[in-house]
Amino acid sequence: MIAYLLNLSTLIAIFAILATSLNILVGFGGIFSVAQAVFFGVGAYAAAQMALNVTPDLLVDALVGAAAAGALSVCLALPALRVRDEYFVIASLGLQMLAVTIFIDMKPLTGGIGGLVGIPVPTLFGLSLANPDAMLAACVGFLVIALALTRVLMRGSFGRSLMSIRDNESAAAALGKNPMVLKTLAVVLGCAFAGVGGALYSAQIQFVNVESFTMDQSTLIMAMVVIGGTGTLAGPLVGSILILLLPAALSFIPGIPPTEIGAVQQMIYGLVMTLLMIFRPGGLVAFQAWRR
Repeated sequence: MIAYLLNLSTLIAIFAILATSLNILVGFGGIFSVAQAVFFGVGAYAAAQMALNVTPDLLVDALVGAAAAGALSVCLALPALRVRDEYFVIASLGLQMLAVTIFIDMKPLTGGIGGLVGIPVPTLFGLSLANPDAMLAACVGFLVIALALTRVLMRGSFGRSLMSIRDNESAAAALGKNPMVLKTLAVVLGCAFAGVGGALYSAQIQFVNVESFTMDQSTLIMAMVVIGGTGTLAGPLVGSILILLLPAALSFIPGIPPTEIGAVQQMIYGLVMTLLMIFRPGGLVAFQAWRR
């Protein structure tokens, strides 16, 4: 039981990083993307290849995953952000659909449907993370760094400029802000965070395949942000905790067959998101701007 709780806590920390990465785009930048699982996957595959062929050091692998995801995000951001925001949503949807096919077909890099197996136990500063509580501590450390960086950046001039573009792009441009540059930087930053989450995920699971990076995963990450609260630091963490604890809670409810837990879970997600959009559009950790 303790091992299960440690593993669940580690996954919560990893998905909190993923939700934070999307919150930078959606909550602070007003950039809606439905392809966050793509950058999650790129980070996971890049880190897994590093661990298999170079070094299992988690810090090195996380940096490689962040760099790979950030580089790919530029390819999406530069053409898509030149047009209206709804076209970015369409472009990200197309990327999500395309990426699944690429993950399956690029067998030398991704292992195809079978995925990459035999990923070695991660290390950090020469110390093995084979112990579940050591891996949990490492993931929590990465989460704290991600939240701290987000807080510093969003309270600085970059964050204020980004949020001014989110609220009124024309007015911000009239005041000398460059929406294209700021939005591109936000996309690169958010996707790099997703790459770090992917690196941690591959190290924790020690196996990655395409099933973890589909449209369903992108929707799950979006749900974490929306339910927790967009434009807040604590919102993604709250959303991650609630959504990852829900399947565990449903398994203890008598009368629900194990095969139906997934369907019940999706129904609850949809109902909660609908009610939040009606009664609390800022999420559970409400953003003050919604109240004003």
